[in-house]
Amino acid sequence: MIQKIKKQTHWRIIQRAGLVFVCVFMQLSHTEAQITPLATQYYQNQYVGNPALAGMSENLIVNLDYRNQWRAIPGSPVTQSFTADYKIKEKVGVGLNLYNDKAGLIRRTRVMGSYAYHLPLSGEKRSVHFGLSVGALIERLDDGSVIAAPNDLSAARYNERKAYLDGDFGIAYISDKLTLQGALPNLKKFLKKDISNSADGSTYFLSVAYNMGRDNDMVALEPKLCIRGARGFNNLWDLGTAIKFPNNLISLVGMYHSSNSTTLGFELNIENRVFFHGFYSSQLAALGEDTGGSFEIGFQLPLNIIKLTPANQGK
Repeated sequence: MIQKIKKQTHWRIIQRAGLVFVCVFMQLSHTEAQITPLATQYYQNQYVGNPALAGMSENLIVNLDYRNQWRAIPGSPVTQSFTADYKIKEKVGVGLNLYNDKAGLIRRTRVMGSYAYHLPLSGEKRSVHFGLSVGALIERLDDGSVIAAPNDLSAARYNERKAYLDGDFGIAYISDKLTLQGALPNLKKFLKKDISNSADGSTYFLSVAYNMGRDNDMVALEPKLCIRGARGFNNLWDLGTAIKFPNNLISLVGMYHSSNSTTLGFELNIENRVFFHGFYSSQLAALGEDTGGSFEIGFQLPLNIIKLTPANQGK
């Protein structure tokens, strides 16, 4: 009887240790995944990485993206992103940013609302933009996939953690040719709250881009340099360009990353009603071989919203 009790105790210890190991491993996997931003952040949907760019268009801009990283590895990260932003006044934009990803047993959901202020400067086509996103971050363990003893409450306790406040801050300077950006994602790190449980290692984002050409040119280039900070990693950088063809009917994107990986993609303009894009990123060198790289697909919908004004309220 005593030996049976000891065996059960040892088995519970092994199960709990295994669960802790899985959680730690998947948190590290999440961190690796999260230091790699969505490819649309570079050109197609820059609001997703900088709240200062919410409401830059007179239209309601809706973006939906799906990414599958390291698809050759079971439990590899899968990400879904939804954003919608709109200029409600001449100098004010608002946005909604939903982000969900799952790596192994851990699911992470982030819901953010954004406010941006757009300030024109003296001179032609020069402006400064400020933005703030505030919302909640929720991390949960897929206890339905956990193999453990019925009375092992480790997974349930992990899921009892409450959602906590999170936020992003961004700024941008935009002229006819030059675009400068800076963003501080995951403002919770400044609050010193629940940092150890966060799977997102991003600390800051900087970028500089220069537009070489006009919309009607046969070929227009927009080279871009990005610098990203990440907890526990050296500073990361991305260098590449967008190649745009007449009237933005099609554009190509190529980026090289300091992680020794490459991202290639395209965007197709379908009658200015739908913008479809797709990307492929080669595997991170640090992960070794046979990870399968990552695929990302999505689309953008510019929706024309009629604003109520004194001139049309009675119509």
